[in-house]
Amino acid sequence: MYRFLLTRQWVILTLVGLALIPAMIRLGFWQLHRHEARVARNDHIARSLTRPPVPVTELTAPGRDVAQDAVWRRVTATGTYDAKGEVVARYRTDASGKSGYMVITPLVLDDGRAVLVNRGWIPADAGQLTFPEVPAPPTGKITVTGRLRADETASSGIKDTKGLPPRMIMRINSERQAATLHRSLLGGYLELISPTAAGQPQVVPDPDHSSIGNHMAYAIQWWLFSAFVPVGWVVLVRRERRDRAAQAAQAAQQQTIAQDGAPEPVARTAPGAE
Repeated sequence: MYRFLLTRQWVILTLVGLALIPAMIRLGFWQLHRHEARVARNDHIARSLTRPPVPVTELTAPGRDVAQDAVWRRVTATGTYDAKGEVVARYRTDASGKSGYMVITPLVLDDGRAVLVNRGWIPADAGQLTFPEVPAPPTGKITVTGRLRADETASSGIKDTKGLPPRMIMRINSERQAATLHRSLLGGYLELISPTAAGQPQVVPDPDHSSIGNHMAYAIQWWLFSAFVPVGWVVLVRRERRDRAAQAAQAAQQQTIAQDGAPEPVARTAPGAE
């Protein structure tokens, strides 16, 4: 009755189904882990943004990577902007998605060390090959408050392009800028929160920490797909069995009709029997 399951076509179909089930289950858990990571990230950002600011020197130092739990912490730094060491990071967008630059200016602290400060976004009105007109940073000693960020590296997904015009960079990286400026820079950089003023670069807004994306919905979809595979297999098997039974019945019926419609043999009388 189910001997057709041993045919090449059904063996391949069954093996494919058996392979799809664990693959879909794993994809579901992958999306679940992404959901959990997104929720954990949102919680971390929310906590970091509400904690009171601390001096930046408490969380980072020259040649030191910013710890994961310190990223997004609000920090303060007091010093003087070094306009000569200012650079711009290319291909950055504002909140509306418009392309431009981030203005990166070293802030020299009282002890001679410095920290990179992302003063905000400006449009690329003259294109990406000419150094833009950048609003001058405030002069004199200033205390800034910003969000501490880790150095951008290859893992950040930002492509590093060589041969850029002078004072243009792709990645905001304190180690690389320290070599260029010949100055000791604290690890990581600050995204400026305050002070702000008219005519200055557009400060980077707080990161979105409310959206959790569709990862949980995708996880449930993958798990449902994995459940549909055996159900679909059973439906196909029953349909195949029904179709084969119908074909067999039709063939038997046609054979019966052919036999019933055949002319009966005529009995012959032997010579001389009359």
